[in-house]
Amino acid sequence: MESAGNPIPLFFRVSKSDLCLTDKGQVKNKVAGTDIAIDLGTSSVKIYVDKKGIVLSEPAVIAVDTATDAVTAVGEEAYKMIGRTSQRTAVVRPLCNGVISDFLLAQEVIHHYLKKISGSRVFMPRVVVSVPCGITEVEKRAVVDAISSTGVRRICLIEEPVAAAMGAGVDISQPHGTFVVDVGGGTTDMAVISLSGVAISSSMQVAGSTFDDMVIKYIRRKYNLLIGERMAEEAKIAIGCVYPQPATRTFRIKGRNALTGLPQWADITSDEMLEAMIEPAMQIVRRVQETLESTPPELMADVYEDGIILTGGSAHLAGFDKLLSKKTKIAVRVAEEPENCVAKGAGKAIRYIDDMENKEYGMLNPLSAAY
Repeated sequence: MESAGNPIPLFFRVSKSDLCLTDKGQVKNKVAGTDIAIDLGTSSVKIYVDKKGIVLSEPAVIAVDTATDAVTAVGEEAYKMIGRTSQRTAVVRPLCNGVISDFLLAQEVIHHYLKKISGSRVFMPRVVVSVPCGITEVEKRAVVDAISSTGVRRICLIEEPVAAAMGAGVDISQPHGTFVVDVGGGTTDMAVISLSGVAISSSMQVAGSTFDDMVIKYIRRKYNLLIGERMAEEAKIAIGCVYPQPATRTFRIKGRNALTGLPQWADITSDEMLEAMIEPAMQIVRRVQETLESTPPELMADVYEDGIILTGGSAHLAGFDKLLSKKTKIAVRVAEEPENCVAKGAGKAIRYIDDMENKEYGMLNPLSAAY
């Protein structure tokens, strides 16, 4: 069954414990009907298994041997290598700004994680995948092709703001407007959602990784200190803020002096982090204001009444909700576990897969496409 040089496909791997007999003595698979949802993010990949919840959350990072093109590490193991590799090893993020930038490596990452959650079992699930709302048809097809190559039966797409709203506990099937702003690792998606669909949406490539880049540039400019991506992210998580804080916090960053080339460290404050990160934060705020200006009046009234829901990993940034509320004059609440909202919402949308085929009168479906 195995061809020369090609591994056995994921859906052919079988163990005796995964098989049982039907009344007629035929072998049937106990897990083939398992449905899953995948949140393919720029910074992390999350997999939600139906009736089990989120079973995997790992960095969307892969390490490759540049001499042989062989994969040396995936996920958490590869993430630890960022900035610490030799010339022979390259650490790559195959998903950039919410879409696939390196098809073969993205395929490898997805295959690795599906194998990790399935073990040796037969695993031909139906999959719901979250995608940014501004994605093109070509980018959609790349996502579908990368996942279908692992042997799944059916792929359905859901837009990230719709999934985020469902994951935040909103009943999106009602004729009522809900404004969701999902600030992820590579993209910020925002949309007004009503009747299980998007009334108006916007997407921009300013998000968590942009904040990291701004911190790196600020430290270089002010201290002549070169720091890596991981150090910038650690500083952002520890003391990052986009609104003045009541108490000043400090964090020690370490790197290399740009002039002397010698090791150097500096203690930076939360006020300095505010100065570094306020520009991309205001870009997001301005895009939210533009989206609100284009919202139909009746939906705008609903949004004003209920407020804005903030989701995504960068929703944890101190003061982001206060900044957004002050500039829009609308209440803003951060969803519970905002980094997991998209994965949870995509998981809740699994029950709508059957309705993509069996169209019923009056049935509103949050899934946008099926392949």
